[in-house]
Amino acid sequence: MTNITRTMRNVLLLSLLLLKVQYVQSTSKGVSASLKAKWSMTPFLLETSEFIAEDGNEKFWHFVDTVKELTIYKNGESVRSYYNLVIKKAGQFLTELQVNLLKFALSLRSYSPAVYASQKIASDEPPPEACLAFVSVHGQHGCSTKDLKKLLKAAAARPNPYLYKNDHKYPGLNGTDVPVVILYAEIGTKKFGSFHKVLAEKAAAGKLIYVLRHFVAVSKEGFMLLSGYGVELAIKSTEYKAVDDTQVKGTINTEEDDIDEVQGFLFGKLKKSHPNLQKQFGELQKYLLESTNDMAPLKVWELQDLSFQAAASIMSVPRFDALKLMRDLSQNFPSKASETMGIHPGDGGLFINGLHIDLDVHNPFSILDTIRGEAKILEGLHNLGIKGDHLGKLLRLPMNPVEENYALDIRHPAITWINDIETDSMYRSWPSGVQELLRATFPGVIRQIRRNLFNLVLFLDPVQEESVELVKLAELFYKHKIPLRIGFVFVVNTDDKVDGNTDAGVAFFRLLNYIADEYDLSHALMSMLYHKVEIGETLSVNTVSAFIKKNFPKASASRILGEDSEYDDKRKAGALFYKKSGLGSLPLALFNGVPLSADEMDPDELETVILQRIMDTTNFFQRAVYMGQLTEGTDVVEHLMDQPNVVPRINPLVLSTDRTYLDLTASPGNTTQFWEDTTMFSYLDYKDKTAVIAKRMKYFTKNGKRQGIIYFIDGINGVTVWIIGDFEKASGRRLLLNALKHMRASSGVRVGVIDNPSGRVASEDNTVIYRAVWSTLLTQKSRATLEFVQKILKEETVHLLQQGTKMKDLLAQVKGMDSDAFEKRFNTMEVDFIRSQQLFCREVLKLNAGQGVVVSNGRILGPFEDEEEFSVEDFHLLEKITLRSTAEKIKARIKQMGRKGKASDLVMKVDALLAAAPKGEGRRDVRFVKDKHSVLNFAPREKEVFYDVVAIVDPLTRDAQKMSSLLIVLTQVVNVKLQVFMNCRAKLSEMPLKSFYRFVLESDVSFLANETVSAGPVARFLELPESPLLTLNMITPESWMVEAVRSPYDLDNIHLQEVKGVVMAEYELEHLLLEGHCFDLSTGQPPRGLQFTLGMSQDPLMQDTIVMANLGYFQLKANPGAWILNLRKGRSEDIYHIQSHDGTDSPADSGDVKVLLNSFHSKIIKVRVQKKADKMNEDLLTEATENKGLWDSIASSGDKDEDKKREDVLNIFSVASGHLYERFLRIMMLSVLQHTKTPVKFWFLKNYLSPSFKESIPYMAETYGFQYELVHYKWPRWLHQQTEKQRIIWGYKILFLDVLFPLAVDKIIFVDADQIVRADLKELRDLDLEGAPYGYTPFCDSRKEMEGYRFWKTGYWASHLGNRRYHISALYVVDLKKFRKIAAGDRLRGQYQALSQDPNSLSNLDQDLPNNMIHQVAIKSLPQEWLWCETWCDNASKTTAKTIDLCNNPKTKEPKLSAAVRIVPEWVDYDNEIKQLLTNVQNKSCFTLVYLTGNQRDEL
Repeated sequence: MTNITRTMRNVLLLSLLLLKVQYVQSTSKGVSASLKAKWSMTPFLLETSEFIAEDGNEKFWHFVDTVKELTIYKNGESVRSYYNLVIKKAGQFLTELQVNLLKFALSLRSYSPAVYASQKIASDEPPPEACLAFVSVHGQHGCSTKDLKKLLKAAAARPNPYLYKNDHKYPGLNGTDVPVVILYAEIGTKKFGSFHKVLAEKAAAGKLIYVLRHFVAVSKEGFMLLSGYGVELAIKSTEYKAVDDTQVKGTINTEEDDIDEVQGFLFGKLKKSHPNLQKQFGELQKYLLESTNDMAPLKVWELQDLSFQAAASIMSVPRFDALKLMRDLSQNFPSKASETMGIHPGDGGLFINGLHIDLDVHNPFSILDTIRGEAKILEGLHNLGIKGDHLGKLLRLPMNPVEENYALDIRHPAITWINDIETDSMYRSWPSGVQELLRATFPGVIRQIRRNLFNLVLFLDPVQEESVELVKLAELFYKHKIPLRIGFVFVVNTDDKVDGNTDAGVAFFRLLNYIADEYDLSHALMSMLYHKVEIGETLSVNTVSAFIKKNFPKASASRILGEDSEYDDKRKAGALFYKKSGLGSLPLALFNGVPLSADEMDPDELETVILQRIMDTTNFFQRAVYMGQLTEGTDVVEHLMDQPNVVPRINPLVLSTDRTYLDLTASPGNTTQFWEDTTMFSYLDYKDKTAVIAKRMKYFTKNGKRQGIIYFIDGINGVTVWIIGDFEKASGRRLLLNALKHMRASSGVRVGVIDNPSGRVASEDNTVIYRAVWSTLLTQKSRATLEFVQKILKEETVHLLQQGTKMKDLLAQVKGMDSDAFEKRFNTMEVDFIRSQQLFCREVLKLNAGQGVVVSNGRILGPFEDEEEFSVEDFHLLEKITLRSTAEKIKARIKQMGRKGKASDLVMKVDALLAAAPKGEGRRDVRFVKDKHSVLNFAPREKEVFYDVVAIVDPLTRDAQKMSSLLIVLTQVVNVKLQVFMNCRAKLSEMPLKSFYRFVLESDVSFLANETVSAGPVARFLELPESPLLTLNMITPESWMVEAVRSPYDLDNIHLQEVKGVVMAEYELEHLLLEGHCFDLSTGQPPRGLQFTLGMSQDPLMQDTIVMANLGYFQLKANPGAWILNLRKGRSEDIYHIQSHDGTDSPADSGDVKVLLNSFHSKIIKVRVQKKADKMNEDLLTEATENKGLWDSIASSGDKDEDKKREDVLNIFSVASGHLYERFLRIMMLSVLQHTKTPVKFWFLKNYLSPSFKESIPYMAETYGFQYELVHYKWPRWLHQQTEKQRIIWGYKILFLDVLFPLAVDKIIFVDADQIVRADLKELRDLDLEGAPYGYTPFCDSRKEMEGYRFWKTGYWASHLGNRRYHISALYVVDLKKFRKIAAGDRLRGQYQALSQDPNSLSNLDQDLPNNMIHQVAIKSLPQEWLWCETWCDNASKTTAKTIDLCNNPKTKEPKLSAAVRIVPEWVDYDNEIKQLLTNVQNKSCFTLVYLTGNQRDEL
């Protein structure tokens, strides 16, 4: 044992020596990648202000007031000191947790786009010359406060400026008829301070609206490096062995070896110097020799448990059996995971407070938003005294989502049903089993089942013109036996004095009852006198009388319609039901209780709407049957009405999904005394003002017995209602009275009262009723309290008070009141606290004096107009919705916690906090049993707010590469309770990771040694193996479009053996993506071929794009700033107009679509268009000539010569990645140009071109006289992503042909970069494709020795193709008009999406896909001479070849360069010509020439 220990110690010492020697002697090699923004660095102070602005406008302006001239400290302080000063100032408004999040946000530069967007808006004004700050007053500018008076004078005559949702508007009176002044300035500067002082004073006085936008007059020099992305160095497949490992294996077995030096060690000398360590040196030498080839492939048995070995090294413990235990428990972990969470071995997952963070969707910017949103909840609960397990349990309460479509209960006697699917004989032949819903039918078929599955209720005023069409439509449904139960609610005059002789509605109702009594109800409908009323007319008494005489000659019209009619039963029922339902104006309809919108009520649309609703609801019932919720014995209507979206009344205000809540989480502390001191109260912020109000609030509560009914009281009220209004006005008194009536009928509601008097300042004169109410709350404890308050709120009592009745006289009328206590309080009550309430109403609730609102558990409803009523029924509905959403569960949880005393307050405050939180997917309680040895545990700091973070990861996966960095930063930013579960895969058969990876992310801003701020973080790869061939990939957030802008190296083929020093790669964030989905409202389908343009006010046409048929998707390249989206002038604008849009910064129905890009987040909008009335039959994709796109630099002024010239242009498309293929690409271009006289335009995919190619191409274009365009398209997020660069490039060759090029390009020819052209490609362009959208050349069959490699002749391809041939994708011609017309691109993407889920399909994506789709999207087989390839074609056919492709030979695996020289004689001449051109250019210019002649890497 001692010898073993000594040996291990010696080997360890030698290993340390080895590391030291290597560090000193070896040349440092590696790779460095950075990503800079398109704009220069933005000031930290401005970014900090944007961070604070997200906590509220008030806090933003308080911060601005604090730092208004902070930049004066810049000169005397270092950059680091100034940064710390900014953080310190922000700390006055933020908690410690929020300060850490601010530092993280500044490190990410998360708010830099918001600052730069304002800067771009300022540049659009444009700013006056030599102005450090300026104001814009309705389009006119001024550089000093002196200009302001003059600018304001005539401002009203000029149009108001456009304000964005994110604009910072000073919280003044903000009237609608005052001028808007926009200040463009840099916060913290002296110039800003002088402007701000004047504008804030005027805004506070209501003289103007003051808006602040960031404007940095002198931008800081230098670029800004970004973070929040990944960099991957993927090991490329290569045909060449990097190292000859045969020799290594032959030499490591002998000690007397010629190899003396291994990794810096001279073993010969070491052995002589230390003869006693000969054996140990031999073992070390053997180990080092074996590890020299550090990329030698592992054996299968070495791979199998690699994941577990990695986990074991992470989890290792100082015991010999640790590895065994770890492996044993880890192997059992996945089975536990799959039981509880559906996670399989190798799967990864990240959960923050139970929220699933999908790393394929989320990026650091969205994660920052998530943890910031969570901070508000965590700190709120912590402030409310809820900690530990109770906090987690409250967080994970299942909250009912806010319903989009509420339904009215249709089990009401006022509804007159004219049919019943379940009992009427006409439906007797239909099957009645609910299992019929699961029977397969053709799409669009409505199942005829004898159940009341679909119910239509029409609320009609019989006299209204619209009723005629709706009744006739209902009859149509009935006659055609649509499985629809139809009911009517007729709303007619309820005045008993009105009869059928004077009112047509009453006449109609009485006649209907007569027919129902004498005949039956269906006959009543069929015999409706509406047949006598034409569409566009209205019903009259004469029409009803004439109908009776004609159809019922024996009946007496006067007996039916007159004053003593027997047929007036339930006349008031319909009107009462309608009133209590809260529904809008007539006519209206309910489908299964859900109200239809006004647009859907259009008779021309209603039939389609109802049929579509039937189809949609069928899915709901099918799911219910499948899940066993709906069985044969279930009453279908009862099942429908038991759904959580069914309510007793429809009130849009109560049921709205757009809800605003008070923040009730602050602790008032000693500030409660400010209640009586309005001046001190005014200094509190919004949260503290709310906290004081909540603390000092008194409540009406109900307990005990009422009318013999005993209510169960648990001491906790689930709903707290605040009634706010002017109680000197009838509307305010009515609101409180209704609330108190509701409270008496409910067992879990309490009511508080806040006064908002109409006068500017509260006084004794305008607060009499409220002071009486408040005095009652303070002094009375008997049950008479409620009775007295209800009495003084009644109108007759108010009249008595106005006529001089004393309050003590009213007291005497109510038994049980403590009159003395009341009078003493009432007569001595000051109104200061009411003025504080008034201030709360104005500043926090944003109410005008006298306005009323209702606050339910912190949710604000209102304000109400004087004549607007919030009835007792509305209060019932509000309680039901409040309890159902969150309050009921919160109340139960708080009751379990055993909180006494202020439990009702706690329910109110927690409900306001949790209900206001954004609703996403539910939180998951991630727990595992027996996890002691399979989890890393990190305990949080005690007595602080902490995040509960669970990570599930296999340490050898792509997830782990990203997650490990993310977790490290997360633990630095916030206090976390972290659990990392090892979820390893067993029996691996291949290397689980084939790439090196860095995630660029830091927790705080970094500074240099000289105290200046660093440009930003960089991805650094050091100590890389030198043998493998690497390709660099940037893995960025979805909306980022980045490109390499500087690197002399071939980033696609990095071979460190051939490089000295570090490979530097500089990338730039070229664009932020604006994405969208567009649909035609008339058809519901995407308008294929529709073109959008994007620009700014000074330049409206900067980008354009085409709408795909797939999801109506479109994308546009943009950057931070204010953008305007328009239909492209031409056919798009002629045929369509924009009807509405979502996710934009302009009103939804506005024709101008304004979009503000002000963050690194994805921006996705929805646009709805409609054809113009006179263009309904027009088609965008006709054979007519389309307008040219922005990309198209070909002039087209309209004359015939220009049109002919445009038609004669040869459009050639190609892709290349890496210096070798760019070298081939230049030669291909030269060969094309040498063989045609037709003008040529080349189109290159910009995504993967090197900086050197992009620098050289303009010189080549100038020399050879061709045009070119670099096109860039981001792979859509919804389309299955490829991870290998080569497969991504293949995808770009085929998947986006319909959207890469403007509609002006009729035909495009794709030519592979490694191809040589020997003919005029005009001939190929003009070839008749015989109706096919594209033409490809089939693979040659003539070289017989390659027969065994022709995979398409056997198996799947042989059976799939039939008698068709398999085509090669190296050259093809596309008729883009036909391609778009038949939606070929959409079909190809659809098939790709289906097939690409299987990693083994589409091996050669770019050619397998079109060949797979050959039956759906036809391929024209081009003549064989159009593509000759030595691998597949015999030598005899080479003489007639029009192009030669240097395709790989799977048999010989000859390198491309040597093949090019051997196969194509002219290739060397072309190569030399290009070299000479680039040498000449290099001598004239300063661009970095990279044109390697050797050691270039082939791609497979």
